[in-house]
Amino acid sequence: MNPPRILILHGPNLNLLGQREPHIYGSTTLDQINGSLVGLGADLGLDVVHFQSNHEGGLIDRLHAARLDGTRWIIINPAAYTHTSVALRDAIAATDLPFVEVHLSNVYRREAFRHRSYFSDLAVAVISGCGAQGYELALRHAAAELSNRKN
Repeated sequence: MNPPRILILHGPNLNLLGQREPHIYGSTTLDQINGSLVGLGADLGLDVVHFQSNHEGGLIDRLHAARLDGTRWIIINPAAYTHTSVALRDAIAATDLPFVEVHLSNVYRREAFRHRSYFSDLAVAVISGCGAQGYELALRHAAAELSNRKN
């Protein structure tokens, strides 16, 4: 039996983590985050796959694929699309999969336009302001939820 698949979806500009505004986003790179999540996922008995795109259509296409590729849970950092993309919201809703919305920074301590998310009302949980650790918290939450559903 294959382990449950978790999709980690990273939005625009997250490929620049560790370089872009480290005082806001930290010094951990996206490769380091992904490597940590794949390792943690293996420890938790999960198949963690990750995808990043700076293009809305790429993210939408990956969500469409998740509907059919065995994905059981999604962890998404929509980045700037959090506040702008109805299309991405519609795509994640169409997957009919549970998801956690993650933000590295505390969006409520930032500009007012960042306080509105098109995803939060659909998310099982929202983690904001915990840095890279937020992804790990989200993965542990997904693992616990999947385990609870088996019992």
